Amino acid sequence: MRMKKLAYATFETGIGVCGIAWSESHDAREACAVALFQLPEASEGLTKARIARKSGATAESKPPAEIAALIERVRKHLRGEMQDFQDVPIEWNGLEAFSRQVYEFIRRIPAGSTMTYGEIAKELGAPGSARAVGQAMGSNPVPLLIPCHRVLAAGGKSGGFSAHGGRNTKLRMLAIERAVPLQLEF
Repeated sequence: MRMKKLAYATFETGIGVCGIAWSESHDAREACAVALFQLPEASEGLTKARIARKSGATAESKPPAEIAALIERVRKHLRGEMQDFQDVPIEWNGLEAFSRQVYEFIRRIPAGSTMTYGEIAKELGAPGSARAVGQAMGSNPVPLLIPCHRVLAAGGKSGGFSAHGGRNTKLRMLAIERAVPLQLEF
């Protein structure tokens, strides 16, 4: 359950309209934390509807300066100017401990690199839990900022991707990042 009220905005990128929701803070010393990130849906209207529903906000908000700066970084990244999002504050409330551990690990995978679900499970000291890593990826509230698209199935196969467009979206994001070629499944 979310403790803080969320605000959201949508914005155009090189791959379509994305959405972002952040926790609003009334304390000027506290940074806004990103709670949700929405990759493009089949249409701009669907993207807007999904981020609005997930955030619980009734209308779009003007992003505060730090979120506006992040939006610009996302735009740059999605047009091929690699950005590192490890410094972005994430709203961790309500996440299961294992998922958070997975997300914190995945945030450190640099653009252009990939790992498999099994490799991540092993690195986390939980060999044999590749499926649990995959389930965490499917529930990632902030894809791109937590780069679940950089996580592959065994043998370098693309594996699944829960965003609209599925594997095609995943492969497109990896191509933008100039990741090593994948073994495609047919």
